Amino acid sequence: MKEAKTAQKDAYSLLLNAIDLGEFRPGDRLVESDLAEKFGVSRTPIREALQRLETQQLLTRDGRSLMVASLDHNQLAELYVVRAELEGLAARLAAKHATDEELKVLREMVEEDRKRVDDPVALARTNRRFHRQLHLASHNRFLVQQLNLVHQSMALMDTTSLAVEGRGEVALAEHEAIVAALEADDGDAAQAALKDHISQAFVTRLKLDAGGAEG
Repeated sequence: MKEAKTAQKDAYSLLLNAIDLGEFRPGDRLVESDLAEKFGVSRTPIREALQRLETQQLLTRDGRSLMVASLDHNQLAELYVVRAELEGLAARLAAKHATDEELKVLREMVEEDRKRVDDPVALARTNRRFHRQLHLASHNRFLVQQLNLVHQSMALMDTTSLAVEGRGEVALAEHEAIVAALEADDGDAAQAALKDHISQAFVTRLKLDAGGAEG
């Protein structure tokens, strides 16, 4: 029984991670047998993982086929509103509760990302880690759980806004402002900087989706 639960968890984690990393894009069909072969997992845990992802609305059904879901304009707007509020709260709490070690890690992440500013794929990957680390620094498990769900849905975006020319450098400056506010123990400034960061990312996303930005 324990092995079955482990296999189910592993299959779910493998699929979720593949979607998050863009190995499966919105609109891609997911075939149970192909996935079992790809990940070296039996079909039963794959089937259960697909059902779980469908329940979470990360997959959608087209007849008998399952495919990676996509976000329409309204869903995108709703997601960014929730993300801004929850991450803003996380930043405010992190300004109060983050340890010196956690702040050091966030600062080092910003410094390291200066080397990746012209590599949107690598920057998107480290951007997720930066936000995840900030969430954990809030030291509020319930908030972290909700933010995990939000960021799972973020994986349904077809491209990263960091691919837009110049966005990587601007986003890095925004991360710098967030960390500086955290280091100053300024919850108001940290929350404002985080919400501004999300707002600017949303503006870039809207331009990208409308074809008004190239990347």
